[in-house]
Amino acid sequence: MRDVYKRQAVVHAGDLYHDRRPELPDLLGTLSALRRLDDAGIPFLAIVGNHESTRGGQWLDLFERLGLATRLGDDPALVGDVAFYGLDHVPRSRRDELDYQFEPHDAAHTALVGHGLFTPFAHADWETETVLEESNVEFDAVLLGDNHVADVTTVDDTWVTYCGSTERASASERDPRGYNLVTFEDDTVDIRHRTLETRPFAFITVDLAEGEGIERVRQRVREFDLEDAVAIVELTGDGESVTPAAVETFAVEQGALVARVTDRREVDTEAEQLADVSFADPDDAVNDRLREMGLSSAALDVDETVRASKTADSNVRDEVRERVTTLLSDDPNALVAADDGGDESDAGDTGQPDESADESEGAGDEGESEAVEDEGESEAAKDEPGSDEDEPETAETETEDDSPPEQPKAAQDSSLGDFA
Repeated sequence: MRDVYKRQAVVHAGDLYHDRRPELPDLLGTLSALRRLDDAGIPFLAIVGNHESTRGGQWLDLFERLGLATRLGDDPALVGDVAFYGLDHVPRSRRDELDYQFEPHDAAHTALVGHGLFTPFAHADWETETVLEESNVEFDAVLLGDNHVADVTTVDDTWVTYCGSTERASASERDPRGYNLVTFEDDTVDIRHRTLETRPFAFITVDLAEGEGIERVRQRVREFDLEDAVAIVELTGDGESVTPAAVETFAVEQGALVARVTDRREVDTEAEQLADVSFADPDDAVNDRLREMGLSSAALDVDETVRASKTADSNVRDEVRERVTTLLSDDPNALVAADDGGDESDAGDTGQPDESADESEGAGDEGESEAVEDEGESEAAKDEPGSDEDEPETAETETEDDSPPEQPKAAQDSSLGDFA
């Protein structure tokens, strides 16, 4: 890699904010980051993720009106000799309506930026093969957001990659977070994963012997540097009853950003669900409950229309009536409950995709996927030797499972670089 790039851009693949209602400090932090990019002449290209899909306007549209962002879609956004297209998150119940038709381009390279759980990665419910086969544009790379774990593979000779989340969303996400640096040059696509420094997680296990209680817990907590950390405290053993609130309060007094306590002596294993730390998105809790209820496809479609579609409030009733009527006419069994307990997967309900965490640090903590195409000096590439001449076009993708798919063959026209 070279330390000076001809053209660059930052591309975010959805869920700029983990919460659909970001706080003012998060919005101001995003504006500050976008202004820095704008001052440097680096375009910010983005799409809308499932945590941002609402009936109202999108924050991304506001940033675009301010001249600080470009919302990707069917029309190509050209950066150097690369054409970027966007595919916002679309609920599963409405994907049959998609035709994957894009405006043509004259660029040497193309990239599709999408948000969802795509095959062949974990928890997939969206066929990458379908997107590629039905698209009228041939893509060199598909840059994805939603899964929180970085991964890369090829589908029909097209590079497909998640860069993972830029911040931890739960206690189960212990691996380093990061972004992808994607370079388009000649006939190759080079994808390299880079790690980021994130807020620390302190995992504290306290085995309470008989007669031991809160004082022993406090003693153990003091052994850790909790400054601006997320403290995860696990209680085991036969000791006295300990109030979780008391432990959480003490950890915060020791400098923790947030603290969560799991008393394994009292909590049923199934209910604790890996002691995930939630940073507040009520929609995640609703989606969890909906999956447990085993609702029919029609009921799930109604839920999507009411909670997350762009239908105006005043038109929701008519829209629901029309959609239910259509569903029943197409499938008389549409109201039959699902066997598997639900259908719409909210990235983050699986532990790897968009889990519950306030990843709205600055320009988009979570979920989310950034890609860079170069123009001028890229700070992310200052370590790499090279010159200004014939520089590659580069894209850097940040976002988000479990076990990696089979790695692509080295003989293909792309290299994994130092992707890990």
